[in-house]
Amino acid sequence: MTASGVSIAVIMTIGLLSVIAVRGLGHFWPADVIEADYQVPGEAARVIAGELVQKEEVPRARLASAGMPVDTKGGEFMTRELFKVGNREVFGADFSWVVAEWLSNVRQPEQLLTLERREWGNFYGYLVNVKQDGKVVADGDAAWNELQERLKRSDELFKQISRLQKSDIGHINYGLEQLRLQSRKLELEKRLDATAQADLDARRAELDAQYKVLEAQLVELHQQFNRDSVTVRTVDGREQEIGLGKVVHAYQPNAMGVATKLSFYFSKLWEFLSDDPREANTEGGVFPAIFGTVMMTLIMAVIVTPFGVLAAIYLREYAKQGPLTRIIRIAVNNLAGVPAIVYGVFGLGFFVYVLGGSIDRLFFPESAPAPTFGTPGLLWASLTLALLAVPVVIVATEEGLARIPRALREGSLALGATKAETLWKVVLPMASPAMMTGMILAVARAAGEVAPLMLVGVVKLAPSLPVDGNYPFLHLDQKIMHLGFHIYDVGFQSPNVEAARPLVYATALLLVLVIALLNLSAVFIRNHLREKYKALDH
Repeated sequence: MTASGVSIAVIMTIGLLSVIAVRGLGHFWPADVIEADYQVPGEAARVIAGELVQKEEVPRARLASAGMPVDTKGGEFMTRELFKVGNREVFGADFSWVVAEWLSNVRQPEQLLTLERREWGNFYGYLVNVKQDGKVVADGDAAWNELQERLKRSDELFKQISRLQKSDIGHINYGLEQLRLQSRKLELEKRLDATAQADLDARRAELDAQYKVLEAQLVELHQQFNRDSVTVRTVDGREQEIGLGKVVHAYQPNAMGVATKLSFYFSKLWEFLSDDPREANTEGGVFPAIFGTVMMTLIMAVIVTPFGVLAAIYLREYAKQGPLTRIIRIAVNNLAGVPAIVYGVFGLGFFVYVLGGSIDRLFFPESAPAPTFGTPGLLWASLTLALLAVPVVIVATEEGLARIPRALREGSLALGATKAETLWKVVLPMASPAMMTGMILAVARAAGEVAPLMLVGVVKLAPSLPVDGNYPFLHLDQKIMHLGFHIYDVGFQSPNVEAARPLVYATALLLVLVIALLNLSAVFIRNHLREKYKALDH
């Protein structure tokens, strides 16, 4: 019975992960684009084009109740298909349901083009020409190669603009803000004399001069970036001009072979892992969320391990075993079962408002009324998760300490070692695998939590990473993105549900893989420690 239960659990886990993987990873495959004639009874025929996303059987009565001209004398069910038609500025929506029986002349033209844009989703149509400064430079068969070359140039310019805005100009803005805060601090301390003001003005003038140079470079890059455009025609004959600066990828999926599609697939997968999100998190990548999740989990592990281990050592090795110790153990076990949102409310009230507000009043009065640490951020999110996970570490470490034979302690003491030396050199090394087990359990629980993080530091979109080139390099006061919250936001807060659904699966799979990677790293360390100290067990 036990083996059957374990087998069922393993099969269900593998099945769940398989469903998530297929639906998530399949999103990056360049699907063929279908073009077909579509005629609703009683209406004029029209041409539609798009990617087939979903197909389902629905009762005729349901379609009839929705106001569709369905013949109720036919079969009980009709086939309904969901097409990703794109062209949001033309049709008003990215997705459209059609009745399969009303489609005819279904085809897949090789010339049908897919434009993946930075805004407004995909565009499906035919390439007409390529323009530079409003003048046609290529049309017909030559337009495709010209489009690819100019798209590469546009992508390189976009990277330069992003680098200039985030790194160079961001560094200058950070310096100007530090000068403002320094001036305010000197003013509060009544030390802002003429000499100090002149020094601040000189440094500010230097930064302003650097900013003007970078601003001129940025204007020039934007002019080059907006130089090229492409004219495309929808399948129903409407033409539209789109700037290449708004286009991420241009490809003809119906003309791509398997090898070309595989290459495109892996490039899209890498883009998902390495780029910033766009289009209300329904397009682009999730790198800031990956970085925030890993960074917060590592900081949480660094905080929770010493506190949990020290608490377990005191309870097991030093505390007098009596009613008070038993009550503390019961409290620790009960803390492990407290709902996570309660920890979030406590973190918001104590860490953010009380502790963070006190730090601001003592060390950052020049920032008032804008808070520095008195607002949700990376540090408070990590501390809240540490508080949530510390009972797990305490219990696991205590169990590990209890397994160490008393004879080893007595032998060490008999050889002249003090109790502290015995604890440090004999007991703790042998209990280290149990400590790592506690940390594994803590990481597994904390990394996937979402509810408390919504209150203490995680946001929908963080404009910059908490690690950069500005002193002190690691900004614990910054808000971060998190894979768990990203899933919640994309899945339940997105205005475009159908476009967001595949990313929910992909991000969920990525979160599982990140947690598994963190856990496997800890398991590797634990096994290494177990092998190292195995001889002492005997």
